[in-house]
Amino acid sequence: MRPNNDKKWIELVINHKEMPVPYNFPFSPVSLKIAEQKYGSPIYDAISLPIRMTSPKSIKPLYADPQIFGKTAVDEFGVIWSTNAIDRGAPIGPVLKEPTLSGYRMPEPGMPYRFENIEQWCEQQKSHYRIIWIGDLWERATFMRGMQNILIDIIENPNFVFDLLRGLTDYILGTMEILFERFEFEAVALSDDYGIQKSMLISPELWRKFIKDFVSEIYAYGKKKGKKIFHHSCGNIIPIIPDLIDIGLDILHPIQPEAMDIYYLKEEFGMDLCFCGGIRTQDLLVCGSPVEVRDEVRHLKENMGKNGGYILETGITIQADVPPENLFAMIDEAMNL
Repeated sequence: MRPNNDKKWIELVINHKEMPVPYNFPFSPVSLKIAEQKYGSPIYDAISLPIRMTSPKSIKPLYADPQIFGKTAVDEFGVIWSTNAIDRGAPIGPVLKEPTLSGYRMPEPGMPYRFENIEQWCEQQKSHYRIIWIGDLWERATFMRGMQNILIDIIENPNFVFDLLRGLTDYILGTMEILFERFEFEAVALSDDYGIQKSMLISPELWRKFIKDFVSEIYAYGKKKGKKIFHHSCGNIIPIIPDLIDIGLDILHPIQPEAMDIYYLKEEFGMDLCFCGGIRTQDLLVCGSPVEVRDEVRHLKENMGKNGGYILETGITIQADVPPENLFAMIDEAMNL
């Protein structure tokens, strides 16, 4: 039976209490339209998601409609993105063409447009567990400099990398300060990819040297203000999970099962972390049958949900290639508590 208090439900699950497994689904524009045609709109109310998420606004929204923005869009940091109708696009124009911040000015975290409607959103969603995305760090640096360039910079221009990450950390901390002063909510979310399919993007040693202390600073500020910490990182990041636990992580997302053995994660770290994710998106949702999707959802709830500490979700945003019947099978089985 579903608990009658969403906020308490998620809090108990994070604290590893045996509970019905909560669920959360991130939709791309195409999958959102399909889901709302069946269940109603807004989808998070129609399927009673216990978790609600928002973020400060960007001049380039996550999904920039090419009919509005054209073929490209530019974000606050000056990065040029491709646009299309089905996903978030990709960074195609790094703003830092050389390994220097000379002549570059970080955007101001306190720009009024960033916080429009957040107060109203927090009030409207107050009966649910509210998570606000606060930005990205290493991931943002790769957008600004380009992946290949910044991987070279780590070796050849380490001081520049530190300076860039310092500036981005200060931007995130400035965002958090405003959020904490003005609004009531339960958790902050950092989006920062460190992994690829079978390994990390950089070695664990380099992650600890360049990134860990900045992430720790962000976590610590959230903890100081009584917020839970939600961290998104795609790919295989097993080597640094103990580090994330040590610096205060509460919820790890999206635990891609194609990249990591999520049952190993549960066994090894299940009493220290709450996991969010785990439904296979690279094969099961795209190529499986509705019966297989339902079976997998039940298996995840029964096994990952033991002793709490698990929120059912997909291993990445639900893309346009997921057949409607599989999307519906996943949602229906998730809601079957």
